[in-house]
Amino acid sequence: MRNLSILSAIRPAKATSGKLPQAQPAVPGAAYDVCQVGVVLRAVLFVEAMLAVLALFWAGGLAEWLGLLAMLTGGALPATLLWLVALCGLRRRMPAWRPVWQQAAGAGLGAVAGLYGCGMLRLTGAVGNAPWLASTLAGVMFALVAMAWLALRARSHMPADTAARLEDLQSRIRPHFLFNTLNSAIALVREEPAKAETLLEDLSELFRQALADPRESVTLADEIGLAERYLAIEQVRFGERLQVRWDLDIAAGSARVPPLLLQPLVENAVKHGVEPNPQGGRLRVRTERRGSRVVIEVTNTLAPLVWADRPVPRGHGIALANVRDRLRLLHDVQAQFRAGPDQGHYRVRIDIPAPAGG
Repeated sequence: MRNLSILSAIRPAKATSGKLPQAQPAVPGAAYDVCQVGVVLRAVLFVEAMLAVLALFWAGGLAEWLGLLAMLTGGALPATLLWLVALCGLRRRMPAWRPVWQQAAGAGLGAVAGLYGCGMLRLTGAVGNAPWLASTLAGVMFALVAMAWLALRARSHMPADTAARLEDLQSRIRPHFLFNTLNSAIALVREEPAKAETLLEDLSELFRQALADPRESVTLADEIGLAERYLAIEQVRFGERLQVRWDLDIAAGSARVPPLLLQPLVENAVKHGVEPNPQGGRLRVRTERRGSRVVIEVTNTLAPLVWADRPVPRGHGIALANVRDRLRLLHDVQAQFRAGPDQGHYRVRIDIPAPAGG
């Protein structure tokens, strides 16, 4: 018999605090990761908006405004992209630097980018007398403003991530699920002790993951393993009423996802698609890597009540909103989340970036 200890598998918080583990503070340099597509798009749009307003001061009409905006964009856009690329290249080194050196590096790169943009305008003949000093100061100001925004963005994500984590913890360890699991284990102890042991091991692993120290991300393969344990527990309770199908792509297993992402989705599928239906239901989990993207789908049949004339009892959507928010925190605009009825089924589809070089 394998060693089994539910209590030892759960790592409690320190006795001096009496609270749940707290999220670790963000590494200062990690806030300045500008390699995400969403950050690049926001930076470019911000610069274009500022240029559009600036051009209004000198433009006498629409045609003149468009021409002036195009000229300014020819210098500012390459400079902005240069700054973003340079800062992206330093993303692995900056966390080891002191905050003042991180900001100095960003400002220095901003000065270089400003000079580069001015040089582009001078080289193309767009301007006669190149405003070198003004361009340098503009680059520094843009860098400082952008880095301040990135720092505020990282700080705002931390409490949101912690709150989502706590909400997830409260919804994952529900009393009725715990009681049902323990009752199932008690019923199996005498007749099928090996099955009861496996059931308790799965429950122990679920608790260990739920109470573990918060992490930014885990692999999709880890999440699949946790969901398999959860469904194995529910399989004991529902028996043949719960039919599970796994269509897993090994190449997608290394994708990064927020912790406890998949388990609430399969739990929702069981709660709303299998439990209310006397005949049970089917649940399908599919993963697939498509080039630079990874697709995750959780599909379940709908209970007959969904097609009746009576109002359909619905959940509050907390779990789905939680998943959507945490995906946005991790992958920003590169993550896509869709959920809703689809031809007699309820389908949740997630698209996330595939790991580079995987």
